[in-house]
This record gives sequence, structure tokens and C-alpha cells, in this order.
Amino acid sequence: MRSRRPWARRTAVIAVSAASLAALAAPAEAATTASGDVDYATWQQDCQTVMDQALPYLKQRIASAQPGRKQAIVFDIDNTTLETDFGFSFPQPANKPVLNVARYAQEHGVSLFFVTARPGIIYLPTEYNLEHDGYQVSGLYVRGLFDLFKDVAAYKTAQRVDIENKGYDIIANIGNSATDLSGGHADKTFKLPDYDGQLS
Repeated sequence: MRSRRPWARRTAVIAVSAASLAALAAPAEAATTASGDVDYATWQQDCQTVMDQALPYLKQRIASAQPGRKQAIVFDIDNTTLETDFGFSFPQPANKPVLNVARYAQEHGVSLFFVTARPGIIYLPTEYNLEHDGYQVSGLYVRGLFDLFKDVAAYKTAQRVDIENKGYDIIANIGNSATDLSGGHADKTFKLPDYDGQLS
């Protein structure tokens, strides 16, 4: 994980290499089949249904937090916080039902961490994209060279352990794949639709 950088240093994002952009676009290759089979409006409605369950829970957990206890939410990125498979653009748009919940949490002192299987080469554009869309990034975990050979679920679980080791109580883990949510180290999980793997 890398710490947050001042905005002045993020100008490097403009100089993203063609290889980095190609890597960022890779998940969107499934867009023609995924978005062709999955209606965008239906996906948004289904995401909203899940977030309508998450928000009351988060409000209760935030209100009952022990003084001095650091709370966090862990998010997946592709088709969780960002609309990856519904047409490629950069910056990618936020998944609005998730962004609305994230904004409530961050406005009430909850730290947002992002754990993704994206490779480290696109750390900077990914961080820029999230913050451009309105997410306050307390930490972004991307796969390093050796992580590329690890089981995705085990890799993501290890990152949540690392967040806990920093003193955070992970009150929720939100993703659209079983590999985002398995392995524990979160008080509650919320699964967004992936329609039997049609969305990455």
C-alpha cells in the first residue's frame, strides 16, 4: 500500500503510459458481452437495493462507535465503486448507489479503503479516478508483482488483515464477487450483483 500523495504530485497521472491505460481498460473488454446481457438500469436498481440494506446498518454502527475506535469500510473497485463494464472512459464514472453510501460514511469519520486485483502499474490513475469521483481514499491496495500469482481471495483477505493491524475495525466489506468478500476480517459483507460472473 502507498500513502496518499498531495494533489500537486498527482499531475503525473496525465503522463500515464499507453501500457498503463491499456491495463486499465482491460476489464472493460468484457463490456460488450456484460453490458449487452445486463441492462444498466437494472444493474443500478440492483445495486441500490443492496445499498439500501447497507446504509441503515452503517448508520447504526457509526452512531454506536466507541470513542477513539477507528472504523473503516473496505471496497472492491471494478463494478463496485466504479462503473467498469458499462463503457470505458477515463476517469470512469462512480457507481452512484455505492458512492452515496461512501459519502455518508466518510462524512461521519469512517475511513475508506480500496482493495483491488488491479496491478500496481495503474495505482496512480486508479487513485486519481476514485478521488476525482468523490471517494476519500484512506488506502488503496493493488497487486504487486508477487501478488499476481496469489489466489485473489487470499490476497484480498491479507489486505484486510493489514488494515485491521493498523487499528481499524472493518465494519463493512463491499464487493461484487465472492473473492471480494470471503475470508472474514470484516464485521459484515454486502454483495453487489455480478450476474453469475458477467461483471468483472
